[in-house]
Amino acid sequence: MYDHYIAVDWAQTNMAIARMTAVVGKISVKEAPANVKELQLYLSQLKGRKILTIEESTPSQWLYTELKSYVDEIIVCDPYRNHLLSEGTKNDKIDATKLVQLLRANLLKPVFHSGDDFIYLRKLVSGYQDLINAGVRARNQRAAIYRANGKRWQNGEKLESSAETFVLEGLEKSIESYKEEKKRYEKEFLRLSKKHKEIGLLKTVPGIDDINAVKIVAYVVEPRRFKSIGHFLSYCGLVKLERSSGGVVYQRKNSRYCRVLKTLFKMSVYSVTAQDKENAIQDYYKYLIHEKNLASHDARSAAARRIATLAMGVLKSGQKFDPQRRTKKSINLN
Repeated sequence: MYDHYIAVDWAQTNMAIARMTAVVGKISVKEAPANVKELQLYLSQLKGRKILTIEESTPSQWLYTELKSYVDEIIVCDPYRNHLLSEGTKNDKIDATKLVQLLRANLLKPVFHSGDDFIYLRKLVSGYQDLINAGVRARNQRAAIYRANGKRWQNGEKLESSAETFVLEGLEKSIESYKEEKKRYEKEFLRLSKKHKEIGLLKTVPGIDDINAVKIVAYVVEPRRFKSIGHFLSYCGLVKLERSSGGVVYQRKNSRYCRVLKTLFKMSVYSVTAQDKENAIQDYYKYLIHEKNLASHDARSAAARRIATLAMGVLKSGQKFDPQRRTKKSINLN
């Protein structure tokens, strides 16, 4: 039990603060200009145990870091689950009031946030993803201009239109800048792989290189926050959620997964199976194809789940991946 239940609806210019006490249960709401210092002062003046909630948004990580030392517990909640907020009239005060009611009733779903040095990794990965997206977009635009003229940019052909040539010059500069910036990020990823033990351990799993290892550590942060490997696979978008009624499964749907991790594990399978050197994942993929007679796309999906499972095992155990570990255990038992 807490003495104070507090919900903050934060906007760029103003904030609404709703508070409910454990004894009286009456809700008080106030609205003020958005100022984190004023919010910290307000929280510090409340006596007793305090729990605070804010919705997941762009500034939520910053607010989490700034406010977590002023309360006993802080919950960054999932806005997609707060259906109560979409009913009736809507404004900041009403949203804060409904949010504190959900908090008091223990109906909020927390979104994981970290207040330590993993924030640097997450921001780095986010910046890298934006860079890659911008680079892919620029290269696609370049290719589209050449295709519109029946040509291929790989052949080094020149365009006749002066307008298209002008646009192409700008795209070429953007692509060159993208390549240089990509090298800068890759250099930083390599440095981080030597600094963080978790990144080095992940690189022992087939298909996971420096960049992929940094991405996994950045998004997972604390592996034990996942109750089971099924929860982690769902977070990665590698399994579907079953919906059933009367003992009959009527639907299988995707969870709201992390797109970065899904792409990472899916693409890792392609890199592993294309290698000349045999490894545990390649052997598993061949086993699914030849022994289990799975279609190639089903085998790749199963192999992606295997890589994700191994990655989580490495993070939880703190040990390098050893493809012979299972064999060694069976020998010792015998």
